Amino acid sequence: MKFMIAGLGSIGRRHLRHLAALGQTDILLYRTHQSTLPDEDLAGYPVETDLEAALAHKPDAVIVSNPTALHLDVAIPAARAGCHILLEKPVSHSLDRLDELAQAAEDSGSRILVGFQFRYHPSLNRIAEILAQGQVGRPVSFRAHWGEYLPDWHPWEDYRQSYSARQDLGGGVILTLTHPLDYLHWLLGPVRALWSFAGQFSDLEIDVVDTAEIGLAFESGVVGSLHLNYLQRPPRHQLEIVCTGGTIRWDNAGQAVEVYHAGNKHWSQHPLPAGFERDNLFRAQMQHFLRVAAGSQQPLCSLNDGIVALKLALGAHQSAEGAALVKIGA
Repeated sequence: MKFMIAGLGSIGRRHLRHLAALGQTDILLYRTHQSTLPDEDLAGYPVETDLEAALAHKPDAVIVSNPTALHLDVAIPAARAGCHILLEKPVSHSLDRLDELAQAAEDSGSRILVGFQFRYHPSLNRIAEILAQGQVGRPVSFRAHWGEYLPDWHPWEDYRQSYSARQDLGGGVILTLTHPLDYLHWLLGPVRALWSFAGQFSDLEIDVVDTAEIGLAFESGVVGSLHLNYLQRPPRHQLEIVCTGGTIRWDNAGQAVEVYHAGNKHWSQHPLPAGFERDNLFRAQMQHFLRVAAGSQQPLCSLNDGIVALKLALGAHQSAEGAALVKIGA
């Protein structure tokens, strides 16, 4: 297959590396030359700086990894051209034109996979199995927490100029760290309503939301909260789910999933596979995307899933701005 990558920042280059490692050699780079990483890393690949010219190469698949606010400028023309798409999360910074993308994909047969790589995490998949099997009863409440110091993310660039820190590029902690909104919806089902307190509360030199506390009420009756921040050191990413028959705990730092079984007052451990590292998530996602593009699998995280996560993120912003409960529609 012929691939096109739009956006060659850190995530775009990670996708490029995995494509190459999986034996793909026909790769075109669509660039605006705004990346803060060295261009030498991209030597040998053909480059186009005009989108129409890039799509004229007729790629079979397109990876959209440019800044959030620019996703649809690439994704919609690519879908109209019938390209299969790996669309980085969040799918956009607003709901505008997403219906246009969905219609273009339906008309052309374009299959869209949204890049929420935690869908491939063995620990979260183990939690999904535990919940589906009712091993500790039904879920009642949860606490999720993700804090990570923004200036440490990309040491090679001024954090103040990164897309994560810029309103015009769709940054801010709620949109950038939107993964929990996706995996909570995946694990616990549709959200009925949410509230949020959020703002720029730290001393970071940015003009976007850097801290958020989000309360979520699910249609199943589960309630809980998600905390996100751009300033925590050391970083912390954890999830705890309280169930009628016990408790499930997960720590992204590498610890096993821990499950407390109230019936026998016993903790069971579910360790990660030997040799697991964060990059495995992106490798698994790319392997899946190759199968999606080939037509042998359906997207594990669909465009509709991506839109749900975006609605939750935008609902959190709306709640914080209006100091009100926000009901989430289907």
